[in-house]
Amino acid sequence: MKILLATSNKGKIREIQSLLSTTGDFEVVGLDQFNLGDIPETGTTFLENALLKAKTASEKTGLITLADDSGLVVPYLGGEPGVYSARYSGKDATDAKNNAKLLEKLKGVPLEKRQAFFVCVLVAYAPQGKYFWVEGKWEGRIAFEPRGNKGFGYDPIFIDLETGKHAAEMDLEEKNQKSHRGKALQVFLKKWPKFLTEIKGEL
Repeated sequence: MKILLATSNKGKIREIQSLLSTTGDFEVVGLDQFNLGDIPETGTTFLENALLKAKTASEKTGLITLADDSGLVVPYLGGEPGVYSARYSGKDATDAKNNAKLLEKLKGVPLEKRQAFFVCVLVAYAPQGKYFWVEGKWEGRIAFEPRGNKGFGYDPIFIDLETGKHAAEMDLEEKNQKSHRGKALQVFLKKWPKFLTEIKGEL
């Protein structure tokens, strides 16, 4: 069965392909195989954006579609950067600029008030309109300065609560065990077989 992952990120596609192969015979393809154009992320929550991407891509291709939306939440800043994590520093946002803006906003704020967590919401959407979603969280704090050269996004300034390591200091295997996306995928794989059974007769 062909499954669409609403991304063109080859790494994500390989990761999902590897996970789903343990539950059945699936071929995971990305958005680069279709000419859908940009899917605007106009939602105000991670769930709204993930559902919008999954629903739009599924309806246009007729395939079961998986989509995720994720980001960093800092309660001290009222939830910023939230759904705007990737474009926090503006139109020409880069990881470095986003990190710099966040550190500047937290300048002088003590460590105990720098709580933060990554969120990942993953949606599976079938063409006939049925869907389910899962969420994963990764608790931590925002560091005073970047450290590490692995990972991407806010990893250099995110400190894992359990180990005290910056996310950018972790090997991929260690990060996947702790990360918001890894946790969301673990829950997803438990619900996936039941979802397939429910929609099987309608495809």
